Amino acid sequence: MKSVRTRFAPSPTGFLHIGGARTALFSWAFARHHGGDFILRIEDTDVARSMLAAVQVILDGMAWLDLAHDEGPFYQMQRMDRYKAVIRQMLADGAAYHCYTSKEELEALRAEQEARHEKPRYDGRWRPEAGKTLPPIPPGAPPVVRFKNPRDGIVAWDDRVKGRIEFANAELDDLIIARADGTPTYNFCVVVDDWDMGISHVIRGDDHVNNTPRQINILKALGAEIPTYAHLSMILGDDGTKLSKRHGAVSVMQYDEDGFLPEAVINYLARLGWSHGDDELFSREQLVAWFDLDHITASAAQFNTEKLLWLNQHYMKALPPADLAARVESRLAARGVVTANGPDLARAAALYVDRCNTLKALADALEGFYVGSAAAPELLAQHLSADALPALADFVAGLADVAWETPAIAALIKETLAKHNLKMPKLAMPLRVILTGQAQAPSVDALVAMMGRERAISLLKKHL
Repeated sequence: MKSVRTRFAPSPTGFLHIGGARTALFSWAFARHHGGDFILRIEDTDVARSMLAAVQVILDGMAWLDLAHDEGPFYQMQRMDRYKAVIRQMLADGAAYHCYTSKEELEALRAEQEARHEKPRYDGRWRPEAGKTLPPIPPGAPPVVRFKNPRDGIVAWDDRVKGRIEFANAELDDLIIARADGTPTYNFCVVVDDWDMGISHVIRGDDHVNNTPRQINILKALGAEIPTYAHLSMILGDDGTKLSKRHGAVSVMQYDEDGFLPEAVINYLARLGWSHGDDELFSREQLVAWFDLDHITASAAQFNTEKLLWLNQHYMKALPPADLAARVESRLAARGVVTANGPDLARAAALYVDRCNTLKALADALEGFYVGSAAAPELLAQHLSADALPALADFVAGLADVAWETPAIAALIKETLAKHNLKMPKLAMPLRVILTGQAQAPSVDALVAMMGRERAISLLKKHL
């Protein structure tokens, strides 16, 4: 195989969403698998819609996912001189021509074609042909530049995802490659960029399939090598409809804000339309070792929020306790929560991670241990009954001398229950409510141990 060079080429007109992130991941993984290069290109020719802030969001998202590029970012607006030079050469070679058709003429042509139930398309009135007399040039009218698309035959390629795709050239009109103000158009800039950057494989969404035949014809006219194309099918939402914000089509950085780990998002994105046997869980290194284009499905992938949450919790539980604590601590610090004077954060995070599937949920669960969260009176009234008070008093007394470890505290709880002839919930529930302010909490013996002797005794004594 020739040297692999892939590219991710987002337009800075919005955030980097899940679909774009998957395209970037597949392009990155394919290049890494083959020891090739991954190029980042910012397609900012749509000046009216491009935003500097959106560029930064894209760069932030790529950095968060750790999809490091080897070259770039390249900006199309900084390559205008190159595009214009190629257009001048195409005009000189007869591969392109000036068109003076006005907007009004094009609208009238379109109306006539629609009235005849024909596909609206430019009729080639300014296209130079042997023996053809062109209309007189309107005075003062700036022309656009059109590509002289072949009239006959087909343009075809073997798509690595969708298989053989063919278009009749007769169905393709002469594409505008430069506007009347001289600005090159998107489809033309993409072609020159892919040519200049030696892109070997174009991996992108299938919304670009209709652009591909035009781009191939321009590449052929330039004498450039045609890259291999792989068009990824769309991602559907949980309900099978087009992915939208309510399904998860939000900025990649929103996933960071919501408490997802980049490792989990990478793993999840890789399985949206690609597979390696039945493997659901794999590392970034395994992805690079396994990734190919042959196992990308041609059918639409379906986003599953519950599966992403499950994956995220798996990766959270796999983190070393100190690493998990560090990630939670940064979130708590952003809320102004200081953890130095509370329970050991690594121990607390490890205790609660089985109950939380995002870092945000884990931070929510642990915040009360460091800012104080008194139980609601109605919750206390529900669980701290009069017959439980003597048992609670004996348990607190026993905490003063018990070995401060979970098994010893568990034994003290059992002794206290046996002495007062009570079932576990009679003591465990008030302990949970008093220590956490919540009725739902992890194993009560581990919870007491995590709180620390002085803090646990102090909190419990307030209710005796």
